[in-house]
Order: sequence, then structure tokens, then C-alpha cells
Amino acid sequence: MELKYKTHGTCSQRIDLTIEGDIIKECTFIGGCRGNTQGVAALVTGMKVDDVIARCEGIQCRGGTSCPDQLAQALKSIK
Repeated sequence: MELKYKTHGTCSQRIDLTIEGDIIKECTFIGGCRGNTQGVAALVTGMKVDDVIARCEGIQCRGGTSCPDQLAQALKSIK
């Protein structure tokens, strides 16, 4: 499954995901702080969707959300 999720309230504009079964195979942030978003993407690749949601949901940067929180919201949108 491929998902292109438009983020809200963050510097990144979109998160592109490829998920096979319950595993994140690819994660790419469009925009945002390049080093941080590449780091988050590298860390979550290969993880189970529910584990990423549990770890990333609720992390705040500004405006009550963050790139990791938006990733959790993207993953919740497919459940």
C-alpha cells in the first residue's frame, strides 16, 4: 500500500509511505528539517505500524504537533 499524506502544522508538507502488511517499507518526508526527517524516516523503516504510532504520536514541536506526530497521524489514517 502506498500513501501520500498531506501534513498539517509542520514544516514538512507531505509524508510518502510504502507499507507491506504491517511493516513500513519506505518513508519519505517532503520538506521540513532535512536531517531530522531523514533520521525519523530511517528509524521507522522496517518497523511495525502500531509500534511507530505508539512511539511518535503526541510528540510536539510547534503548533501542538511535529513531523513524528504527523507520521503517526498518517499511519492512523490507514487503520
